Amino acid sequence: MDYQSYFQSNKDKHLRELGELISIPSISALSEHKSDMNRAAEWVADSLRRAGMEQVEIYPTDGHPIVYGEHVHAPGKPTVLVYGHYDVQPVDPLELWESPPFEPTIRDNKLFARGATDDKGQVFLHIKAAEALLQLDKELPVNLKFCIEGEEEVTSPNLPSFLTEHQDKLAADVVLISDTALLEPGKPAICTGLRGLCSLEVSVRTANTDLHSGTYGGGVPNSLHVLIDLLASLHDKQGRVAVEGFYEGVPEMTDLIREEIEKLQFSEEGLRQTLALDTLYGEEGFGFIARTGVRPTLELNGVYGGFQGEGTKTVIPKEAHAKITCRLVGDQDPQDVLDKIEAHLQSHLLPGAKLEVKQLERARAFTIDPSDPMLQKAADAYEKVYGTRALFTKDGGSIPIVETLSRVLKAPAVMMGFGLPNENLHAPNEHFHLENFDKGLLTIVEYLKSL
Repeated sequence: MDYQSYFQSNKDKHLRELGELISIPSISALSEHKSDMNRAAEWVADSLRRAGMEQVEIYPTDGHPIVYGEHVHAPGKPTVLVYGHYDVQPVDPLELWESPPFEPTIRDNKLFARGATDDKGQVFLHIKAAEALLQLDKELPVNLKFCIEGEEEVTSPNLPSFLTEHQDKLAADVVLISDTALLEPGKPAICTGLRGLCSLEVSVRTANTDLHSGTYGGGVPNSLHVLIDLLASLHDKQGRVAVEGFYEGVPEMTDLIREEIEKLQFSEEGLRQTLALDTLYGEEGFGFIARTGVRPTLELNGVYGGFQGEGTKTVIPKEAHAKITCRLVGDQDPQDVLDKIEAHLQSHLLPGAKLEVKQLERARAFTIDPSDPMLQKAADAYEKVYGTRALFTKDGGSIPIVETLSRVLKAPAVMMGFGLPNENLHAPNEHFHLENFDKGLLTIVEYLKSL
């Protein structure tokens, strides 16, 4: 039996199994789901054992467990470490889901559920590809290891120490990750860069209580006015971040990167219409792909203070708050960027206000040379299954642990994604196109055999 026939004959069974995993509400950010996290880890471990993996263990951490398994019986062959995560995002707002988020439903050849594409569905492909190779060939063409964690959606706080402690166990020639997307249906992509990340919360405080705007208006500092003035100072009129030293470590755009962007044939006008925008916006001198993939950003994620309810309340609020995230590229140091933003805010603070800055996440950018043989073989595998060779892209998002995996294990990270950009990951009605479920299995098999 060939692999395509094998996967087709087992498709219903595989989808039932995936449905079991997706039905577990393994939301890592919410403490009430601690037991669900453990249940999901157990399910992944059992699935690895059924697939033929050995030395399967569940490692407890200070947060949620890490699942490990291996099949290392190919002396002289490369070792592949598959990384993925079984945790998922919260489901709010629940009322926008067309079917319950943890009751997998197939509509229009798409599997709808939280975690369908990010990342349970894509991790599951690797487990079943390994199982198929052992079923049909009775051996694996490579040495294979799995490291599946439960904290990716909360920035993997416990995985770095696990990697350091178990560096020998996890040693590999390549780290294989499916947690990204194709460019569009039938057009595969391999991500060669992820932006880094840093975040902070800003609070401005003035008086010791909210004040009546008739009695005190125009005579005392207003925390909202102060905050808005501060936030406006963070960018200039050309869309550049105005924080002194922010762009230190940002590489110049190369001709190669410009050529790769041209190959994407991206339609900015199509995006504008899709989003019902009058115009796109960003740093002057760069197009959308460059702005969102190879340039750093500073974005406001939330601004709040004062009266939020219906109607009017004539109040001068005593405090106002903002949440800020930056996407980083090249050699930008997250801690250095946070310190520079904090210094900028302090120097631009209006009189009569106090500033509090809480520094939060920090993650470096990841980049890899697309000429790496491991990436080239991945592009070849896509071509054999999809009929078109994968393009190499830069992703504007952040998967902080990718840089850590590659650096600690001294191995290239190959990001072979099988999702699609419009599959609502992190949003209501998340789904996974089953065409890419089918082709993903075949592509992974092709890739492993090619190594």
